[in-house]
Amino acid sequence: MIGKGIAAVHSLPEGAAARFDAFHALLTAWNRRMDLTAVTDDTEALHRHYLDSLTALDLLPQGARVVDVGTGAGFPGVPLALARPDIAMTLLDALEKRVRFLTHAAETIGLRAEAVHARAEDYAKERREMFDVAVSRAVASLPVLLEWLLPLVRIGGQCILWKGPGLAAELEGARRVSPLLGGGAVRVADAPVAGRELRHVLVVVSKDAPTPARFPRRAGMAVKRPLREE
Repeated sequence: MIGKGIAAVHSLPEGAAARFDAFHALLTAWNRRMDLTAVTDDTEALHRHYLDSLTALDLLPQGARVVDVGTGAGFPGVPLALARPDIAMTLLDALEKRVRFLTHAAETIGLRAEAVHARAEDYAKERREMFDVAVSRAVASLPVLLEWLLPLVRIGGQCILWKGPGLAAELEGARRVSPLLGGGAVRVADAPVAGRELRHVLVVVSKDAPTPARFPRRAGMAVKRPLREE
């Protein structure tokens, strides 16, 4: 049902619809004992998880190295990787049980993705400016997300962030702190999902210059003391 629903909206590579179904079956089975997602209805999952994740599909360059920060049960990273086998996806999460699930799922369905157990602040020290695109879906406020994600992105790359409507205050903060982190313009793109009245928007931030070495700050600081314009 999931694969068929996605194929009705997006052009998928051969075999991808079946792999979507296989992933969703694994997610459903593991969710019974692990509480990976609160969305258990298949129709709701199709729209809220899968089709919502795929609203960024056309923003990913060919062959891009992508990191999904705070991926949770694999959204948006898994749907993007299934629909775009040309990209190399890293699924980053700080909760070990989620990483165990994602590692098993990737191996089982043959997904080109690596699941990594780490906090974004620590991972940025290992893979600084190594990715073309960093994505994150409804994880934290925009200023916090930019401190976590921009250090991971190469100059010329971009961050893509899923946010709900009514984010004027967050956008103001993002536009103030983006230059501090090597970021450039902050733009907003509508992200409609067929059959859904409520929807996210995509906030897209370019990476124009190196991120200063002092960012990201140590674990927890971005949330406790969000950056402000200096």
